[in-house]
Amino acid sequence: MAVFDKLAVASLPYIPRPIMRRLAARYIAGDHLDDALAKLEELARAGHPGILDILGENVSTEAEARAVVGEYESAARAVAARGLDAYVSVKPTHLGLALGEPLCLELYRALARRCRELRLFLRVEMEDHPTTDATLRVFEALRDDFENVGIVLQSRLFRTPEDVRRIAVRPIDVRMVKGIYLEPPEIAHTDPVKIREAYLECTRMLFERGARVSLATHDEVLADRCVALARELGRGPSDFEFQVLLGVREELWSRWRAAGHQVRVYVPFGPEWRPYSQRRLRKNPQIMRHVLRDLLRPRRR
Repeated sequence: MAVFDKLAVASLPYIPRPIMRRLAARYIAGDHLDDALAKLEELARAGHPGILDILGENVSTEAEARAVVGEYESAARAVAARGLDAYVSVKPTHLGLALGEPLCLELYRALARRCRELRLFLRVEMEDHPTTDATLRVFEALRDDFENVGIVLQSRLFRTPEDVRRIAVRPIDVRMVKGIYLEPPEIAHTDPVKIREAYLECTRMLFERGARVSLATHDEVLADRCVALARELGRGPSDFEFQVLLGVREELWSRWRAAGHQVRVYVPFGPEWRPYSQRRLRKNPQIMRHVLRDLLRPRRR
């Protein structure tokens, strides 16, 4: 990482809100549900289904967690009313996981029930490593009653292959990611090559057990290897799709779609955009260069 990029990453918590909002704009649909719905409709016209995420995490009260469920139910109803090919994706700590697993499971159940009524899918997201065991327990409990739920697994963590083995053998939909959280080297790969190899191995394990896999990556080399793996194992177009982040490497979306693959776009929105954006910018600090260059460029009269 270049010296400027290291300094940029270190400075992220101190950047004034207006500048940070400019930096985050490409990753975020907006502050409101209407902004996200407009973006989903725009993507649909271009042939891309979507994923709707209300930004936020680590709520501190039960009332906040219950309010979040209400917001997600409203968002799900709006998606269904517009006939959009999209589903909702929710962080466990946004539904009160830190306040207790029973509350988190209760709220996920309520949302899963509403999504089932609306014929929508629900994704249980994965956060940093201290939440992994509880998240998997909540997910497995949900699967006892709901088929319209999926999970996220991170190849960065050493534990993930064993997690794949432990998840009960029944139909499963997994979003496979490298992992955006900065984890300790004692429990996670830090070398990009090892993270990529672990991703491929976990994907192989998921395909072999009959899972549907959402390949969440912008790494074209890894993507090509995953497609080759799917073909090797006799998996067809309905067995996997690519999932991409709003505003990230859009040239790949077109290439993958032209090759006949479904490319689903993650569309986050809401006023709690800063933590998410900081994680994105840590992975892609050159975005800061472009925005700062634009801010500092003399304006023509």
